[in-house]
Amino acid sequence: MSSLDPVQQARIDLTAALRYAARTGLNEGVCNHFSLEMPGAPDHFLINPQGLHWSELTPEDMMVVDERGVVVEGRHKVEPTAFFIHGRIHLGKRKKCVLHTHMPHATALTLLEGGELDVFANQNAMRFFGRVGYDRDYGGVALDNAEGDRICNALGDKDVVFMQHHGVMVCGETVAYAFDDLYYLERSCMVQLLAQNTGRPLKRVPEPMVAEVARQIEGERQQSVLHFEALKRLLDRHEPGWRGGHR
Repeated sequence: MSSLDPVQQARIDLTAALRYAARTGLNEGVCNHFSLEMPGAPDHFLINPQGLHWSELTPEDMMVVDERGVVVEGRHKVEPTAFFIHGRIHLGKRKKCVLHTHMPHATALTLLEGGELDVFANQNAMRFFGRVGYDRDYGGVALDNAEGDRICNALGDKDVVFMQHHGVMVCGETVAYAFDDLYYLERSCMVQLLAQNTGRPLKRVPEPMVAEVARQIEGERQQSVLHFEALKRLLDRHEPGWRGGHR
């Protein structure tokens, strides 16, 4: 059991997700954001700061913003687009963890006319059966609440939204659940694109079996926790100091 208080643990977990996303090429420059509801303060959110690469972040770098996007705590700045997207999802859908990336294979699907994740063709993608929404419009860089609200509406009651010409958003109850989904979403998009690149049609699994597989994977969420704990051990091994002053 962790001896850390919930806020310290939240900072560490968000940092781990950002660091490992960078290790696996899910990041893009110093753009994109991961955010997490502050434990015990649902109107405050932890979010990565503006201008720092995900691979250099420590828990102390995580910023705290309120429901209006005003910085409450932290030593850096927060990019305005971050809260226009993340804030609307947190507040509109009460999602605890929101991960936004332009990861290459998932984003590639958003460039296609009618592009969608085929949850009927790949076991990893089956976990997303009934959990994906699509924002078919594009309003440029998100610099106002209207853009965030449109994305929020496209998400609906789902956990994942593909944003046309833009990227993806993955939401979860915990960082471990959300990051596990983010990882497998990119893998699913990658193998789908590889298969489609052969020019041959995808062989699909009947819907009842897909629904059953989705239930099976959801019933084994401890696997998501084990995955995330393993990633933190790898960070300890390969990136000593990533925890900053938190041990």
